[in-house]
Amino acid sequence: MHSSRSPKDSMIRMRGRGSRVAVQVTVDESVTSSRVASLPMAHVSIEVGHLYAEDFAAGPKRVLEMARGVAPWVEAVRRSWSGRLDRRHPLRASTCLLIDDYFTPFSTPDVLVPMIVNAYAEAGLPLDYVARESACAHTGLVPLAELVLDQIVEDPPPGSDGSNRPDAHVSGWLANGKRSPAPTAATALGAPVAWAPPSQNAVNRHSVFIDVQLWDGPAKARRWSCPYLASIWQLLRLGVLRYRGEMVTEPVRWSPDLPVTWEQFPAVVQIQPEAPAFSAYQTFSVLDSRFLSVEHGVRATLSQVLIDPTVQHQIISRARREKLVLAELPIDRISYAFI
Repeated sequence: MHSSRSPKDSMIRMRGRGSRVAVQVTVDESVTSSRVASLPMAHVSIEVGHLYAEDFAAGPKRVLEMARGVAPWVEAVRRSWSGRLDRRHPLRASTCLLIDDYFTPFSTPDVLVPMIVNAYAEAGLPLDYVARESACAHTGLVPLAELVLDQIVEDPPPGSDGSNRPDAHVSGWLANGKRSPAPTAATALGAPVAWAPPSQNAVNRHSVFIDVQLWDGPAKARRWSCPYLASIWQLLRLGVLRYRGEMVTEPVRWSPDLPVTWEQFPAVVQIQPEAPAFSAYQTFSVLDSRFLSVEHGVRATLSQVLIDPTVQHQIISRARREKLVLAELPIDRISYAFI
């Protein structure tokens, strides 16, 4: 059963926290958990790779090298989490890997996926889940990219109502502060506009301003950006997305009979039969340093995505029953190691 009321029907108070949009929610617990689908949740989802065409072109040795590089970090995350948990709740940590079949499709699932699974197994790091990046744009009947776009609530700079710049839903650009105005020549009506520096909303003495491109191309044929799809990937792993109250994707069990096209490959495939859940209370991504700028864009984007408060309440309450205290905002449940 899905909710008959939208997130806006709950009591929501928005308060600015610089480049973040904090949402304080008051929800009637008697009508909460039964209105939206409840997902199985691991404690932590550990991303152990994001595979691009150039990685595949370098051959199986490159994939094995990647797996061996992240293995010690995965073990460290598991040890850290084991020390935080109540003894009645053994650690549930799942591993996942994302394949870029969106920007530069390469190889085929029947060739690539077994190679990846075997390489990680050889490195002593069994993969639990393999996902394809194009599913972050659209999966099944769910237009994921459009769904998340509708949940973006821009955070205007202090003293502004946001009317001084195009809406992100129109422009395709999302900023974490105030853009630098373009200098203009003097007109008969006023003085010229001088250059001024951009400024970050959540500034810590000095600004680190970022303007993230969400897509390019015409509205009916948008090409979603890497930071935007990576933002959706994080939301999927955190289990906070719903479509009409239902889960947006469900992992499909591994089968040796893999399809030969990525369009036929499920959004998320579960490799290990007894793997902990794909979605988790927190995520940890072990990534090559080349992804640092992308993940900066991810954090700027997610700081302005409003999650259904009913889903938020459901997940935070479940974690509390396991003696875990989750951060109020999903962005604060995301951690990284760049290697």
